[in-house]
Amino acid sequence: MSHSAHTHIHTGKCNTAVSAMFLLISCLALVASALGCGVPSIKPQVSGYNKIVNGENAVSGSWPWQVSLQDGRGFHFCGGSLISQYWVVTAAHCRVSPTSHYVILGEHDRQYNTEQIQVKNIARAITHPYYNANNFNNDITLLKLSSPAQLTARVSPVCLASSSSSIPSGTKCVTTGWGRTGQTSTPRYLQQTALPLMSPDQCRAYWGYSKITDAMICAGASGVSSCQGDSGGPLVCEAGGVWTQVGIVSWGTSNCNVYAPAVYSRVSYLRNWIDQTVASN
Repeated sequence: MSHSAHTHIHTGKCNTAVSAMFLLISCLALVASALGCGVPSIKPQVSGYNKIVNGENAVSGSWPWQVSLQDGRGFHFCGGSLISQYWVVTAAHCRVSPTSHYVILGEHDRQYNTEQIQVKNIARAITHPYYNANNFNNDITLLKLSSPAQLTARVSPVCLASSSSSIPSGTKCVTTGWGRTGQTSTPRYLQQTALPLMSPDQCRAYWGYSKITDAMICAGASGVSSCQGDSGGPLVCEAGGVWTQVGIVSWGTSNCNVYAPAVYSRVSYLRNWIDQTVASN
């Protein structure tokens, strides 16, 4: 019997009627790590839990699901997230073309060519059938890779928010990307910033009631913001050491105002479509 065969024994406490919250969280962490998502081998370090405007350099490899979408010349135009060995989620408004664009995995320093990156061809780009390019409703595209990602310490998938999940407003979450940072048009290193989730009412109070749909979630207005080039990238929240993607960078102010809420596609609302699409392709 191999050593790994014993590991299931330790999860037994999840089934006992112990109500302690820390057990619940550790059991959730065990479940998620068993699923193999949301647990970076290289631990992220986020200050101030601190376009990404007013962000900070990430620890190299600590957001192993972050992808860079690039054209044939290596120009980075959008972000995305690895959700399984074959699938990446990004924004529909990134307008990814399987014939002319590539998924780059494991990147951190965009000027350094000796990183162990994986360059993947895209077999299919499937955009939500009800994506609306005028108001960015249902702003999501799934990319099927031509060959599976090799999972390493620097490349692994994020967990996706379940369709029933609801995270309280005010929760500090993190968004990552290589988008404009206020001064630089394209930062060299992957940037990260912590920002609070907002309630739909708070967000509608800023943007107007009709602009914020059920397929959107807002965060920020706290002195930090996503910006152009971060589009399609993840908004992730952590519990018990497990990171779950709750949003996809979608839209905001044209000048990346750090006191305006950035708007993200709401993963929980789109989760059923994601599951159905992956299952049938």
